[in-house]
Amino acid sequence: MAQVEATTERIVAADAEKVFDAVADYSGTRGKVLPEQFSEYEVREGGDGEGTLVHWKLQATSKRVRDCLLEVTEPTDGELVEKDRNSSMVTTWRVTPAGEGRSRVVVTTTWDGAGGIGGFFEKTFAPKGLGRIYDSLLGRLATEVEK
Repeated sequence: MAQVEATTERIVAADAEKVFDAVADYSGTRGKVLPEQFSEYEVREGGDGEGTLVHWKLQATSKRVRDCLLEVTEPTDGELVEKDRNSSMVTTWRVTPAGEGRSRVVVTTTWDGAGGIGGFFEKTFAPKGLGRIYDSLLGRLATEVEK
């Protein structure tokens, strides 16, 4: 199995602390900015950054739905990590300053891909599809924090 990685980034016209707080706000902002590919969103523990346990279903394609139960940690300043208890999927959010009143948000998701020909197609196409989903999420996040 090869590791598959999808990375998306966006410059947001809001300071890094405000953006990070919005990303880590699972009981408020996060549920509001999720695109239609996310369903059954539920905060099960916590709700603000470190220590949060959150559930959702992610419909990556018409046939592929992941049931995700994510544990949230904050290993360093400006970094939020979501580890799925149901799979090898890990999503890391990094929010850093990008000039006066701006920040860069980078979302990277990795997981152990399938082997063989299926793994080839997964490694080729899944990052693009997941990138589109997270690009939509980042657009909605930007709209929310730039108000």
